[in-house]
Amino acid sequence: MRHLHTRTPRRRVAGALSAGLLCVAGLAAPAVAAPGPVAAAPALADGLALTPPMGFNNWNSTHCRAEFNESMVKGIADLFVEKGLKDAGYRYVNLDDCWALPNRDADGQLVPDPVRFPDGIKAVADYVHSKGLKLGIYTSAGTKTCNSAGFPGALGHEYSDARQFADWGVDYLKYDNCNNQGVDAVQRYTTMRDALRATGRPIVYSICEWGENKPWEWAADVGHSWRTTGDISDSWGSMLSILKKNLPLAPYAGPGHWNDPDMLEVGNGGMTDTEYRSHFSMWSVMAAPLLIGSDLRTASPATFDILDNKEVIAVDQDPLGKQGTVVSSEDGRWVVAKEMKDGSRVVALFNESGAARRIATTATTVGLPRAPAYTLRDLWQHRSYNTAGTVSATVPAHGTVLVRVAAGRGWATHPPAVDLGVDGSPLTVAGTATTLTSTVTDLGRTPAEHVAVRMTGPGGWTVRATSPTTSAVLPTGRSLRTRWSVTAPAGTPTGSYELTLRATYRSPAGTRATATVPLTASVVVPPPSGTSGLGDLPWLSATNGYGPVERNTSNGESAPGDGHPLTIGGVVYDKGLGVHAESAVAYYTGKKCEKVTADVGVDDEKGANGTVAFEIWADGTEVASTGVLTNAMPAQPVTADVTGAEVVRLVVTDGGDGIDSDHADWADAQLTC
Repeated sequence: MRHLHTRTPRRRVAGALSAGLLCVAGLAAPAVAAPGPVAAAPALADGLALTPPMGFNNWNSTHCRAEFNESMVKGIADLFVEKGLKDAGYRYVNLDDCWALPNRDADGQLVPDPVRFPDGIKAVADYVHSKGLKLGIYTSAGTKTCNSAGFPGALGHEYSDARQFADWGVDYLKYDNCNNQGVDAVQRYTTMRDALRATGRPIVYSICEWGENKPWEWAADVGHSWRTTGDISDSWGSMLSILKKNLPLAPYAGPGHWNDPDMLEVGNGGMTDTEYRSHFSMWSVMAAPLLIGSDLRTASPATFDILDNKEVIAVDQDPLGKQGTVVSSEDGRWVVAKEMKDGSRVVALFNESGAARRIATTATTVGLPRAPAYTLRDLWQHRSYNTAGTVSATVPAHGTVLVRVAAGRGWATHPPAVDLGVDGSPLTVAGTATTLTSTVTDLGRTPAEHVAVRMTGPGGWTVRATSPTTSAVLPTGRSLRTRWSVTAPAGTPTGSYELTLRATYRSPAGTRATATVPLTASVVVPPPSGTSGLGDLPWLSATNGYGPVERNTSNGESAPGDGHPLTIGGVVYDKGLGVHAESAVAYYTGKKCEKVTADVGVDDEKGANGTVAFEIWADGTEVASTGVLTNAMPAQPVTADVTGAEVVRLVVTDGGDGIDSDHADWADAQLTC
């Protein structure tokens, strides 16, 4: 991890990147091609990390601030025990950068910071060990660590530093990649492996090389895990970008050698609880190390509920050690399946998009044998159902439904699974009725009986059924369809509001069951006539890879309003949007607009760094795109025909090399209606 707030790039561009001209393109699924055939790589035969390491690392919540100290570390160890996290499988309490003084002593030894750690690292290790936990520490495979204060790295000191770590009782080493002086990565990381081995102490070895030299191809017998990407940040765009890069690497992971997509951001505040559940679900399906990155001393109950979900943790910790693989990903509707040691499959239905979507697959598609029916266990609801074979759900925006599906006996003891869904636009103008149609579909082998459905909205809204809301029985595959008239009161401010769709039913044995889907309705205003600057119009939604989307300035850094004048290739623009890949900004156009125009490119604020690609989408169709653009290129003009679209989305992707320094501008972006 290169611990810099300024998003200094962590990657070297391997080859020249060429920019494509503006083109019209059809809808395409995200690229999830798996690597070519993977030769079985030997793993470290030391019995360590046979399941992905679980624990805590302070960096994401404290960085190098003074609050990172001995008291905090001991407090985290206490909370592991008090809150049941130790019982859930979390073991490692890991120190990140800034634990040492900037200079070694006269004997070349590392010196713990006496202000932060007045009793030294060994005393902290002893305390952590007394709780039945393990201690981790950090350094870099360079002359200095990543922090600008210049703490000593281990390059050239591998054996003496490893000996110190072992003498202190360290159980885990995170080995970063900063200030590496251009020394070959395999050489640097192998040297530290040998130094750790020479101590005779079992120490889990976490390679933090950022994926620069494809460590998944050479590190299985060097370390127990390897970072596959640059640093994560506490945003949906960052998490999504890393997820997409780690998923194709499934063939390289296994017991004792894991792909590491970086630490968890759950609870740090930059995402919603729905997004954090997706984050935790997908990291678990990918058999990733689960290192808590939030300050547990101030964590909310919702954060503990996510981190302590033992059924989801069991997915990550399954001893078979297989990383989940992509089954499908069309239009942001992801199906990822993980084979489990007991023969079951865990299936993640992950919704990348900003609206609720139905995502579906089947038991046989994810690798299970044909059977009369299957048991389907919802790992977030902690409820079991039977299914005739279909695995589907209407998944909230940015949400994940995580289920465990098994063939075999016992399915008939559970009620049938049902799929709730809604057709129709969730966009409404205040004071005007909108029609939605709900469906309740029986997915089970057994019928659903005494079915009733209800939709509710915020206080003051009118939600009224205009067709039947009950059915005496729904056989397998049959649906109850109900039309609803939904009206937001006149004067309701624009924004997103929650609707809830809830169905109740019984199994043939009389077991009561419920199914609930949260939906989002957006109150919108028609777009103004004429040509308007998009930097001045309200948007439906906005996601960004780092910090917030900025109006009429560049992205800047993580804080709102910290951007600069939009500048591409030395040309300054007064108006537009400043974003950071991965980014998506959606506007309601109400089928009344014709054209979007902009000058697009990488903002100058990151010097020579940054590679991005721009896309414009009209409803579900990509109508314009650029190839990869770099900072060395001037602004590229883009024009998109959006005639008849209800929603227009401006999307920026990372150009295929991670999101570091990907500051992108939609300069002089205009909408004509």
